[in-house]
Amino acid sequence: MESYDAVLAYFEKAAEPANAGKVADATGLDKKEVNKVMTKLKKEEKIVSPKRCYWEIKK
Repeated sequence: MESYDAVLAYFEKAAEPANAGKVADATGLDKKEVNKVMTKLKKEEKIVSPKRCYWEIKK
């Protein structure tokens, strides 16, 4: 659950939409792990996509 919390925290603090690569760089997690967590966050509707391949916290 650590990676889930790290990715969610990143999106909560992010000033602009980000892709998985940017999240992986910022959190130090593997990009594959970030993609898994982002998929879960999308299903839970906690993040939304304002433009293709970029995501942000749902407001």
